[in-house]
Amino acid sequence: MRSSTGLALICATALALALAACGGAGGAVTTSVLGNPHPSPSPSQNPLSRIQHIVIIELENRSFDSYFGTYPGVNGIPPNPNCNPDPKTGQCILPWHNTNLINYGGPHSTSDMFNDIDGGKLDGFIKSAESGFGGFQDPSPDDVMGYHTCAELPVYCNLAAANTLADNHFAASNTWSAIAHLYLVSAWSAKCASSDPMSCAYSGNVTLGQNDLAWTDITWLLHKHNVSWKFYAFKLAGNGQLGPFNRQNDGEEPSGESLGSGAPATDWNPLPDFDDVSQDGELANIVPGGNFPLDAKAGLLPSVSWVTPSFWGSDHPAESIQGGQTFVTDMLRPLEKGPDASSTIVLLTWDEWGGFYDHVIPIQIDQGGYGFRTPLIIIGPMVKHGFIDHQLLTSDSYLKLIEDRFLGGDRLDPVTDGRPDSRPDVRETQPGLGDIVNDLGP
Repeated sequence: MRSSTGLALICATALALALAACGGAGGAVTTSVLGNPHPSPSPSQNPLSRIQHIVIIELENRSFDSYFGTYPGVNGIPPNPNCNPDPKTGQCILPWHNTNLINYGGPHSTSDMFNDIDGGKLDGFIKSAESGFGGFQDPSPDDVMGYHTCAELPVYCNLAAANTLADNHFAASNTWSAIAHLYLVSAWSAKCASSDPMSCAYSGNVTLGQNDLAWTDITWLLHKHNVSWKFYAFKLAGNGQLGPFNRQNDGEEPSGESLGSGAPATDWNPLPDFDDVSQDGELANIVPGGNFPLDAKAGLLPSVSWVTPSFWGSDHPAESIQGGQTFVTDMLRPLEKGPDASSTIVLLTWDEWGGFYDHVIPIQIDQGGYGFRTPLIIIGPMVKHGFIDHQLLTSDSYLKLIEDRFLGGDRLDPVTDGRPDSRPDVRETQPGLGDIVNDLGP
C-alpha cells in the first residue's frame, strides 16, 4: 500500500540478483516510489499545478524490449518475433531470456540503427554486433537479442507497477549517447561554424568538450523565466568520452562525483559547452551528482533537475544492471524522506537502445530522429498507479512538460524564444507527440 507521506518504501528481493535482506549496502536493492496521490483536484484545477519539481534521471543504452518486452500489458516482444541470423554460425537467433547481469549490447550509430532495421525486416542486430565497434569485437554478440524479466529487474518493475510505464517512448535521436544527451537538454544536435546560433547545422557526430554549442538549450528559457534548475553529474573517469565496453569506473560506488561547475563537458553532461549557460552566468548550476540526495532530503531541489550517473550505476554495457538499480534506489530514497516528495515527478529513462533488439521501427521525423524505443517510468504521487502509457513520447516530451509547467508554454522555438538559432523544427510541437500530463491521475 502507499504511504501517507507521499512516498512508499518497497523492498524488492530477487534470487537472480543474489540479494539478501532489505536495506544494507551490497544487499537487497531497496527502492522508493512516490506514493499516496493528492486529494482529487477540483475540475477547475490545472493538474500541472500539483508538480513543483521535475526530476529527470537518465540511464544508459537499453531498448524497451530488452527490459520490459515481457512485462504485462505492454507492446512487448511479439509471439512470432524476427529471426536474426548469426553470420558467424548461420543460426537463427530469436529473443531469449538472458539472466546474466552483465551485457555487451552492440554498436549504435545512425548507420547501425538502419542496419538493425534492415529495410523493415529487423534482422540486423547480431550482424551489427559482430561488425564490432571499430576494431573491437563484441565478446557475446547474441546477447543483443537477450531480454531481462522482473527476476533480474525488481527495482524497475516495482517502480513501473506502482506508477506509469510508457511503452511507446522512443529515443529522441537515432544515434549514440552524447547526441541523446544533447537532445535531452536542447531537442537538437549540431555543429556550429561560430558562436552565432544561426551558424549551426545538424550533426550526429558531436564530440563534447571539443565543440562550441552555440544553439539554444532549455536552460535559456528557464533563466528567462527565473526558474531554478540544476544538473547533477556524477563522475566519468578519464576525459569523459565512452569507448565500447569501457568500464571506466569499475568498482566505483555511486559516491564518485563530478567537479561540478568547473568540470568539462562529457558525453552525459553537455551543458558546460553550451554558450547560453555561460552567458547566463549559470555554470554553477552544474553540480556534483552527490548533491542530489542531499538536496532532495533537505527540501532544496530546484524546479528542474537532471541526474546522470557514474558509469558504475548507469546500466551501460558492460556494467552490471544491479548497479543501475542500486543507483536509482540511492537517488529516490532521500527524496522519499524529504519535504518535496509529495510535489515531485520523476522521469526515469534510458538514453538510447545500445544495440539491443526492439521490435518497433521508429518514425523518422527529421535528420536526427527518432531512435528505437527505450524505457520510461513516470514516477510520482500524482501519477496514475499501475498504468501503461501508449502515447508517442520522447525526451522532447520532457521539455514540453517543463515548458508547460514552468514557462507558460514557451517553446524552444527559433522564432519566439528570444534567441534565434537554425534548428529545422520545434520538436515539442511535432504532430502526434504525446503529453505526459495525460499520465497524471485524479
